[in-house]
Amino acid sequence: MRPDSAVSPASRVRAHAGARAGRGWTGLTLAVATLIALPILVVLLHVFVPAGEVWRHLFQTVLSRYVGNTLGLMVGVGVGVTLIGVGTAWLVVMCRFPGRGVFRWALLLPLAVPTYVIAYAYTDFLQFAGPVQTLLRDTFDWGREDYWFPQIRSLGGAIMLMSLVLYPYVYLLSRAAFIEQSVCALEVGRTLGRGPVRLFLGIAVPLARPAIAGGVALALMETLNDFGAVQFFGVDTFTTGVYRTWFGLGEQAAAAQLAACLLVFVLALLLLERWSRRRARYFQTSSRYRELPQYRLSGLRALLAWLACALPVTLGFLLPAGLLLGMHLREGDPLLGTRFTDFALNSLTLAGVTAVVAVALAVLISYGVRLRRSALTQAAARIASLGYAIPGSVIAVGVLIPLAWLDSRINLFALERFGITPGLILTGTMVALVYAYVVRFLAVSFNTVEASLGKISPSMDAVSRTLGAGASGTLRRVHMPIMRGSLFAAAILIFVDVMKELPATVILRPFDFDTLAVRAYELASDERLAQASTSALAIVAVGIVPVVLLSMAMTRSRPGHAGGPPPAPVPPPQPGRA
Repeated sequence: MRPDSAVSPASRVRAHAGARAGRGWTGLTLAVATLIALPILVVLLHVFVPAGEVWRHLFQTVLSRYVGNTLGLMVGVGVGVTLIGVGTAWLVVMCRFPGRGVFRWALLLPLAVPTYVIAYAYTDFLQFAGPVQTLLRDTFDWGREDYWFPQIRSLGGAIMLMSLVLYPYVYLLSRAAFIEQSVCALEVGRTLGRGPVRLFLGIAVPLARPAIAGGVALALMETLNDFGAVQFFGVDTFTTGVYRTWFGLGEQAAAAQLAACLLVFVLALLLLERWSRRRARYFQTSSRYRELPQYRLSGLRALLAWLACALPVTLGFLLPAGLLLGMHLREGDPLLGTRFTDFALNSLTLAGVTAVVAVALAVLISYGVRLRRSALTQAAARIASLGYAIPGSVIAVGVLIPLAWLDSRINLFALERFGITPGLILTGTMVALVYAYVVRFLAVSFNTVEASLGKISPSMDAVSRTLGAGASGTLRRVHMPIMRGSLFAAAILIFVDVMKELPATVILRPFDFDTLAVRAYELASDERLAQASTSALAIVAVGIVPVVLLSMAMTRSRPGHAGGPPPAPVPPPQPGRA
């Protein structure tokens, strides 16, 4: 190594320039993280704002119902997604039966159906005037009081439908965990005389526990975020309470405090998921990969395995999609071809702008951490990716409060200086919506970009700097072309998430600015389910895109790759993880 005196002046200049660039990217990373964290901080700070008689009224009348229904949803959906997701993952990984190859990817299809869409489809199918009950009355000549039929618009109905839509989170991560499990541990269990069931419950599930807990946490995050389904079913939760308190009572502080209560549930989920991963310490006992042993099923066992995989796909995707298509063909949205085009264009515009902004910010943050991997930059990245774990209604309240204050300051300044009032240039336009979407979905793009950037050797940065390129030039001319595929995948995932997002959109949308999600929600709220089917069907069609991407990733991750363990598919962003 040369002494400092032997270092050329040009090298010193490049070193100082690199240090300045690193500090600049660090500053940008911290600024973005602060901007992303602002809505959450606003909600938390409103805990200390006096809410007066409104909060006392909420506490005495509806708060216990909010807590009970929210807990009931979490417990019911948690059990449902665990049973369906873990069971089907084990079957497609460890067993051979007819249709197994199709079910590997088909079990992901319910991800394309938002919870509020499946609620609309099944309500039309199972309500008193729907085809099922009508067929029963016509067949057996029953009257209204002659039979009992389960009420779909209830807490139990919400739990069932959410479980059918959200189990793929658990299935995806559990399947990846089962594929990567040690063959040695399973073979020891078989040597000790354990059959398939005892092997599954005693060895496979404990080994996959961290992945299962992560999948369940993701499903429960979506449960807490849900607004359309629980509102339509009349199930009072914290999410519906935030909306009613803000718009029904006009109480900003009380709505923010309800949102803060909802954050307690989110924090509990984050701590549970992180505790599960930290407690687990499992290691491979062999460095050589071998294909997992599989059980060949036949007869009744093969039929039961087929039914166990076919029912979630049928009930969670095929049936609701078919019902929506039938309603659309039978009646559909009367505005199809006129204002419906505006709804679709609004949705596409919001989704496209958010995808570009979120991917750009994810690249900025990821590259800032790469240039200076300090505790400060990593903490900033973790904070910036926290929004995925926060329900959309909470983020909407946190966005609306500071932007409304800023709008009022801008109007006051413009009136005093220029004698004009520009109006609501932030809360009355797409700005607030895009801001909320970026806060909520930045983690989706960040995880994808960070994983792609991590695969690029640091030596490429060094070579680029040697050739005179700065930090920005290296990113633009070296890293971006290599990451093109990952950037596109991240943009697609965010695009579809924004298309489906309802709570933040309902709260923050500008006046007379409706999206497909809002259009479907408003028609369904007026009990015009057949007309709502057109918008709902369009959302489902767009939602198939990320399912196809995930299916392709899972196909590439099949066991049997030579030279080491098979790569796991890229999972959805882990809650609370940078």
